[in-house]
This record gives sequence, structure tokens and C-alpha cells, in this order.
Amino acid sequence: MKFVSYTRMGRPGFGALVEGGIVDLTGRLADNCTTLKQAILDDLLEIAADYAEDRHPELALSDVTLLPVIPDPHKILCIGVNYVAHREETKRPEVQYPTVFTRYADTQVAHGQPIIKPKSSTSLDFEAELAVIIGRGGRNIDEADAMEHVAGYACYHDGSVRDWQRHTSQFVPGKNFPATGGFGPALVTADEIDDYTALTITGRLNGEVMQQASLQDLIFSIPQLIAYLSSFTALSAGDVIVTGTPGGVGERREPPVFLKAGDVYEVDIPGIGLLVNPVIEEI
Repeated sequence: MKFVSYTRMGRPGFGALVEGGIVDLTGRLADNCTTLKQAILDDLLEIAADYAEDRHPELALSDVTLLPVIPDPHKILCIGVNYVAHREETKRPEVQYPTVFTRYADTQVAHGQPIIKPKSSTSLDFEAELAVIIGRGGRNIDEADAMEHVAGYACYHDGSVRDWQRHTSQFVPGKNFPATGGFGPALVTADEIDDYTALTITGRLNGEVMQQASLQDLIFSIPQLIAYLSSFTALSAGDVIVTGTPGGVGERREPPVFLKAGDVYEVDIPGIGLLVNPVIEEI
């Protein structure tokens, strides 16, 4: 099942994405369950899927304004340099542990919403990624049990302001400009994906393929990431792990290719979804 977060008539809600539209689930599973994150926290996704199955859609996508899949996760933990091709193009050495940085929730935009190129930079880069949404939290999660903690998956565009990213050895400034993180369109529940390593990820700029890889090519697998991250911080329901980008980023091309107003970048993961974000200039 696929679930989306949205606002409708100024109020937040969530629903199941079905053929022809949305089955509204806001407040229907429990009185206080008005967001997808709350449904995950209360372990209601299976009940939600059963409720929505075989129901006719009540809302069209045009009736709502999509939000990032999880608009307000407690944590967004991003993994850098997690594909061999990307490590090689950045000329970074092999490492024993994942490279981890954080993104703030208020930097995210939904499917169809614009990513904003900041005034202060001409180096806004594209990064197509798979996001993992945590279902059951915990500390010190064993790698063997890690996949039991996954609620689902979504597409992510981890836009990177490269010159600000390179100001120091820390990535955070270049990863947290407003409206640079695309997240959507929907959460696909983990039971829909038999083997995430069989998925492919493609990033397209104005229709041209710029990035493409198999999820099998991740240097640190999803179970390894969950085990490592939960060893130093407690993961919570609705937390997001952004698993890294394939090679082909704009900064490492000859000549470099950066996003500009009028561009459209797509993150396409068959079985998960198609995330599309236009690019506009900061006013």
C-alpha cells in the first residue's frame, strides 16, 4: 500500500493512494490519528491498508496539497558517499563506517513542489536517493533484526549546495538550505518490496539520465545503516534514513552541471515511485 501526507482546507491529513485518487484516513483509524507519522507510531499501517483496500477513492490528488511523506520526522539521518561509483568520482578513500550528516525537517518539499536555488550560490547539485522510513524505533538494533524496523520506502532528492558544503569538513550548511530536500510522492510499505536490493534508482535532469544504479550497489546496506545509526542515537517511528546517492552528480562532471531555474529533476525508483521537482530561483 502507498500512503501520502497532505493538507486539505488548511488541515493536515493522510490517506492511502489508490487507483484514481486517495482514500482519506484522517481521523478514521483513531480519533487522534491525523498524520501518517502518528499512524506509524501507533502501528496502524496494516489496519490502514485493510481499511483502504477495495474502497473507491474519495479525494482526487487535485483536492489536496501534498506534503513531504513525513513532514516532521524527529530525525533525518543522511548517508554520504554510499555508492562505489560516487566514492570513486569524489576520490574519497574506502571507510570502515558510514558518513553521516543531518538534514532539518523544514528544508523538505513534496512531490511537485519547487526546489529553490539559493541566491548565495550557483552550485545547487542533484542527488537521487532512496529514503527509509522507520516503523518501530529502538536503540542498538541488531543488524539481523533491522528490516523489522522499516515501515516503508520513498524517493528522496537530497539537493546539495556544494560551495557551502565545502566551507568546512562538515556537510550540514550545504545540506540545509530551505526547500532543497524533495521527499515523495508516497510511502510504500515494506511488505510491498520483497528485496530492496533488486530495485534500481535513476535521476533525470530535464529528461536526461544523469544518475543510475542498483540498490545492490550500496556500500553500507540498509540493515547495516540501521544497526550503526541506532548504536549512537535512538531511532523513532517516522524517522528517515536517506541512504546515499549514485555516481553522476553534477559537481563531478566535466564541465560541472548545476541546477538552475526552469530545470526539472526526477528521482525514479520503479516499485517505489517517481518524485518530480521543478527548480526556481530564490526571490
